[in-house]
Amino acid sequence: ERLKMVTFVGTQENFAEALKELIELEYAAVDAYKAAIERLENPPYKEKLNEFKRDHERHIQEISMLLKQNEHDIPQPGLLGKQLLTIGKVILANMVGDNTILQAMKSNEIDTNTAYERMNEHKDKWPEAKEFIKTGLQDEKRHKEWLENTLS
Repeated sequence: ERLKMVTFVGTQENFAEALKELIELEYAAVDAYKAAIERLENPPYKEKLNEFKRDHERHIQEISMLLKQNEHDIPQPGLLGKQLLTIGKVILANMVGDNTILQAMKSNEIDTNTAYERMNEHKDKWPEAKEFIKTGLQDEKRHKEWLENTLS
């Protein structure tokens, strides 16, 4: 189930649809970060994850603007399957402490990295979306790298 859901984002032929999937993944990421931050013990970890959460919130605003400019509806945050799934990983991690929480967040960041890589390669990418996607991908890589380094 997880594989199918994640590999889906960015595969839509229609770029607007791909962006709508991406914004849902971003809502999911923000929810997961909120859950993770609440459960972490280590203050520097909390601080770092707060910074990452802000990046994801900024992505939501930027995707919303892109959709609006191109006269598309903006999906609203709701408890979608994606969010439940992402939060679920973090709630399960709650049982074992900071490392396991970071592990769950790393698997989420692998998902968002994949999504942004696909968006970056999208054949119908809007010219005005290029810069945002490039920056978004850099953010995701930075998040994943920090989580990997912290876990190793």
